[in-house]
Amino acid sequence: MNAAENSLHWMVDKWLAPTPAMPARVVVRFCRTGVNRRRCVCVESTRPSGILSIFFFRHDDGSWNVFPPRHETPAMNGYRMAA
Repeated sequence: MNAAENSLHWMVDKWLAPTPAMPARVVVRFCRTGVNRRRCVCVESTRPSGILSIFFFRHDDGSWNVFPPRHETPAMNGYRMAA
């Protein structure tokens, strides 16, 4: 995937398909999630059935996705020592 396909603009176009008749707008609800304080943005679009809101989450590689980044958990690894 190239850098353009990882942008927030590209994701909004993909998921909400805004048009002049049904524009999408970034809501002022920016947030920081979890202990790592990762960013997320809420984008709204007006539809005939009402308002559609989708949260987009910023990942460590700079991409935006509709799912939050995976939490890193502590891990232990034991290695066998040669005799």
